[in-house]
Amino acid sequence: MRTDQLRRAYLDFFQDLDHKVYSSAPLVPTNDPTLLFTVAGMVQFKDALTGAATPETPRAVSCQLCMRAGGKHNDLDNVGYTARHHTLFEMLGNFSFGEYFKEEAIDWAWKFVVDFLRFEKERIWITIHPTDDEAKDLWVRKIGIRPERVIPHSDNFWEMGNTGPCGPNTEIFYDQGDSFEGGPPGSPDEDGDRFLEFWNLVFPQFDRQPDGELAPLAAPSVDTGLGLERTAALMQGVASNFATDIFEPLFQAASRIGNVQSIEEALNTPSVRVIVDHIRSCAFLIADGVLPSNEGRGYVLRRVIRRALRHGHRVGASDGFFCRLVDPLVNTMGEAYPGLSDAQSQIESVLEQEEEKFASTLRFGMRLLNSLIQNLAVKELHGETVFKLYDTYGFPLDLTQDIAREHGLTVDVEGFEALMKEQRDRARGAGRFETQETKTVRFETEVEFEGYRNLQVEAQVLELLREDDGELVSVDVLRTGESGRVGLDRTPFYAEAGGQVGDTGRITTNVCSFDVSDTQRMDRQYMHQGKVVRGEIRTGDSVQTQVDAVRRQDVARNHTGTHLLHSALKRILGSHVSQRGSLVAPDRLRFDFAHDQPLTAEEVEQIEDSVNEQIALNTQVKTEVLPYDQAITLGAEALFGEKYGEIVRVLLVGNGYSTEFCGGTHVAATGEIGSLRIVSQSGISAGVRRIEAVTGRGAQARARVDDRALRELSAMLKTNRPGLVDGVTSLLDEKLELMKSLKQSRTSGVANVGRDLATEAETVGDVRVVSAVVDGDADALMSIYDDLRSRMQSYVIALAVVVDRRIQLVCGVSRDLSADIPASELLKFVGSQVGVRGGGKPEMARGGGGTDTDSLPTAMNSVLDWVRDRESLIAS
Repeated sequence: MRTDQLRRAYLDFFQDLDHKVYSSAPLVPTNDPTLLFTVAGMVQFKDALTGAATPETPRAVSCQLCMRAGGKHNDLDNVGYTARHHTLFEMLGNFSFGEYFKEEAIDWAWKFVVDFLRFEKERIWITIHPTDDEAKDLWVRKIGIRPERVIPHSDNFWEMGNTGPCGPNTEIFYDQGDSFEGGPPGSPDEDGDRFLEFWNLVFPQFDRQPDGELAPLAAPSVDTGLGLERTAALMQGVASNFATDIFEPLFQAASRIGNVQSIEEALNTPSVRVIVDHIRSCAFLIADGVLPSNEGRGYVLRRVIRRALRHGHRVGASDGFFCRLVDPLVNTMGEAYPGLSDAQSQIESVLEQEEEKFASTLRFGMRLLNSLIQNLAVKELHGETVFKLYDTYGFPLDLTQDIAREHGLTVDVEGFEALMKEQRDRARGAGRFETQETKTVRFETEVEFEGYRNLQVEAQVLELLREDDGELVSVDVLRTGESGRVGLDRTPFYAEAGGQVGDTGRITTNVCSFDVSDTQRMDRQYMHQGKVVRGEIRTGDSVQTQVDAVRRQDVARNHTGTHLLHSALKRILGSHVSQRGSLVAPDRLRFDFAHDQPLTAEEVEQIEDSVNEQIALNTQVKTEVLPYDQAITLGAEALFGEKYGEIVRVLLVGNGYSTEFCGGTHVAATGEIGSLRIVSQSGISAGVRRIEAVTGRGAQARARVDDRALRELSAMLKTNRPGLVDGVTSLLDEKLELMKSLKQSRTSGVANVGRDLATEAETVGDVRVVSAVVDGDADALMSIYDDLRSRMQSYVIALAVVVDRRIQLVCGVSRDLSADIPASELLKFVGSQVGVRGGGKPEMARGGGGTDTDSLPTAMNSVLDWVRDRESLIAS
């Protein structure tokens, strides 16, 4: 059975048992900030398993892409050196959220393994937790496993943390036969490959209390994980996951790089296994919006890429080899994961750029490290050596550790970390500043937001916070002149979120007026930040609220314009474009997006035209509140890094032109935007670009500024607007000719000055001495110096120029004299008289900064006597 058939068979099997099929969630979790990556199939169902959210369905099944290469879930060091470890793998899983439990889970697992996959019953072994009598009874009495093959194991207990849902698990093993090493589970040599664990059934049935007590869960659940690659290896009768069909096209491509001669050699070469594994994880991470960087997920991606490049270097791969593996990967997995195909060009571009950046570092670091290893007297790389490799040459610690391990060496990580800490402390000390800690306030009541429909509502004051010396203090009253924050039971004010700035406006009573300068979320409350300008406001007061309607409409134009811009970017540049951040303010919008090169002028025009065409159509802007899955089916785009609940708000613009999740405020029809103009574009990090644009009144103001500038230019050039380009071109050509003429004049002037100074040079023995103050700037000074020394053979030169009341000095000595009277000594002699400091080589020295211009003539006149005093050295 091929891997794709196995994946489909599992999903179909549980779909027939009334399980809803879920797509693989992104590798970047949206519901768990403690995880770098999605590490198991249960991650997307975590809230349902913990009871934090009501599940959409009581039964689910999925094939989840998982990543383990960072944080506590890190298999990176083993990848390539074992038959089973991967950075990226697929986890099949079936889940019950309080509906069925152990009996059904065990029964269905057995049916799938024995009846469908046709594994031999006598080769199956089971582990259980020693306290789980129920699971043991089901395996022995109902399924018929011999008791000696059901092994109690104390590790068979799953928990999410120190408190919360937890429970026992039971694992299914397959005996691959005596051609493999290792013993059954529970035996001293259980870590061998003979008995392979391929399915784990987890039963969250307890709620661990803070005191450690295991209280029964009201709704016990099921969470299982069947390793796709491991099971495929068992089905295909191969000894390694890498030998399965899903890896075959990658090994075929990898066998053509470097010194690898065949697929068989590639399969048995750890470095090639590393490369083949890492292209999968790198490609899927980039497809999910992660880009190489020096922190967080981006750092892990960069680390994995560089590890693959280093192993490519080991097998003699040519530059640019890694990105060429994307195509065979897409051909293998693109059908199951369409997002991979959509992002292919972006993935290839990112990998190519990253390899170019790292190539020189890798080559130099490898040479240096290999040299160090060969000369080591001990079996450890000292921390100072590792730090120097990192700090001076940019060679990462993890690659140093990887290479050291291959040579049987250890790395003094403690020493390295100590030096890193010293460096961080120095940097911190150099840029230290004090911050005021803001008091955290928790609210019992969640505000009711009414700002989608109304801009003014009547509300009641629930909370008041006063600003005291940078801290927020809970109070019962705010008086005239006091700044603070007001919490209400309902509000029309939009709190800053999703890039949209918070609303401003006014909160009033008959005796009070509070100007709102911003609205922010604090815990579950919307807090209205501002100042009391009249009277006083108290908790419990009934108030009138009024949002600044003009400002809100300006923000709405820019927010809807942002959605149109996002869609236009994808249409013009490609489907790889995805949002990386945004700002929606009343005067402008800013949109950051994944793209690896600057936009051309033609692309900018096409994007503007596409957006403005939608604005001109004046189509309705609609919002719908839908279940998450229904929104995805509708084509709504989830934004990178955002967390969404089961019910979401979807914005539909322009008859299918743009469909995105969004909780912000928008115009009612695209025509209200007026127009959109792109003001600028820039790169803000590797693979991420930023566009700034204006709409509505902002676009009108921008057009007026541009129009005024064009009118003034037309008047200055005495031409109409169509003739401006020709007029400016003519001016630039004229300027270029004048600059050429000026340069020629200066060159001629320099030659004249140099000639005159050479003619007037004094003679000491056979040496010609020139000391003079010249006119011009630093460039003129050096030009005269170069011309002058070209006219003489044995010479001593001291030239000075005064620019903005500061002296610049150059001294030169011909090569035949420089050993006895170096130019640096002459510079020091003259400079000490006028405040010039500097240095240089024996034949030439330069300095500047002197301000004693009154002493300059005397200092220059003293040069001749200084040379005469050294006449004996010159003569010798």
